Amino acid sequence: MSPADEVSTGCRVLAAHGNADLVWGHLSCRDPDGHGVWLKSAGYGMEEITPERVVRIDRAGHLLEGGDKVHLEYPIHTEIMAARDDVGAVVHSHAESAVAFAATGLPLRPIGHEGTLFWPPDIPHFTATGDLIRDRELGAAVATALADRNALLLHRHGLVTAGPDVATAVMTAVLLEKACRMQLQVAAAGTSYTWSDEDESRAKRDRCYGPAQLQDAWAYLLRRL
Repeated sequence: MSPADEVSTGCRVLAAHGNADLVWGHLSCRDPDGHGVWLKSAGYGMEEITPERVVRIDRAGHLLEGGDKVHLEYPIHTEIMAARDDVGAVVHSHAESAVAFAATGLPLRPIGHEGTLFWPPDIPHFTATGDLIRDRELGAAVATALADRNALLLHRHGLVTAGPDVATAVMTAVLLEKACRMQLQVAAAGTSYTWSDEDESRAKRDRCYGPAQLQDAWAYLLRRL
């Protein structure tokens, strides 16, 4: 599958599982030959993305291939990949549950299996701005906040996930949206609630969300498209 095919497929999975927001939000993957980053085109909903609506850009956001517009927030993708050789794909979305949960200021707890992918320690929070990540300086700040983790919450904005490939980055975004939504639902009940302790959480993370399990879940989501 070409990088453009991977990005277009991942976008449609994101749209189908809680990460769509009209024409906003984007997915990228690193060019396998080291020639920039493949990124969803601006101006389209994630569910509309085809390989023809994926562009290749350099670190400065210059269009190298493809004829559509480049998202203003491209530095999220290019700066994270510049900072981390292990990252092959990045998701940024405005998943409603993630935006709402970040506004509570609460730590993300492993209420169910999903939360174990992000805790312990707590998921990073980017609070420097709720505005768009519109330049390389802000993109680098997001990369610094992410550090070596798989996800972070952008307060008043959305989520970012990173992985070695499109499948992992997309699955991480899908699971993060679900973990945030589940904790919001439990908190709304107005009663006390419990979650896995650190040992159980780490054990569940390995058992539930290892590479093989994520690939199986990814294959399932592809079959549903």
